[in-house]
Amino acid sequence: MVHLSEFLNFQSSDLILDLACGRGRHAVYLNSLGFNVVGADLSENNIAYAKQFENNRLRFEVHDMRLPFETKFDVILNMFTSFGFFEDDAEDIAVLKNFKQGLSTNGVAVIDFMNCKKVIEHLIPSEEITIDGITFHITRYLKDGFIIKEINFDDDGQHFRFYEKVKNLDFKKINGFLEQVGFKIKHIFGNYRLEDFDEKTSDRLILVLE
Repeated sequence: MVHLSEFLNFQSSDLILDLACGRGRHAVYLNSLGFNVVGADLSENNIAYAKQFENNRLRFEVHDMRLPFETKFDVILNMFTSFGFFEDDAEDIAVLKNFKQGLSTNGVAVIDFMNCKKVIEHLIPSEEITIDGITFHITRYLKDGFIIKEINFDDDGQHFRFYEKVKNLDFKKINGFLEQVGFKIKHIFGNYRLEDFDEKTSDRLILVLE
């Protein structure tokens, strides 16, 4: 995050939105660097927790990224693969439209996504991990355009199953979404050290948009 803020030359007067902020860890960190930050997340529980950290230059609110913003931001950050969860591509495109409309003049948006091509190439189909005496059976697979992680385990005589899923969005597909919205790619990076993106070797797909 420091590399990115320095490279993009964030100003203390900028209003930064950390969208899908979770429990606020990175919004709090950005605020500690002197920035004016709004953290937003769909989870009411996450925001209720994060509100303990609020001050006059840091606030948190519940927000669905599919809905427009009431405020204009100088920087919108969507970090750590917090995009591409919706079944319908139209909803992802609507999210990008809200990003674009939510930016002030000369503002930038940053989308930090996983590099799907590398993830799929190195996908571990199944593994078992034991933590505190509980064995977690983890399977990973592609289905209906999503990369899915399925977790099964037994505890106290009960069976539990959880899913994590994110859309298989490679650079070509994301770029197609961006073109529909009218976003232009200002910079593209392959990791948090801001090195060049390589579709075969990069861990991340970090897009700086204007």
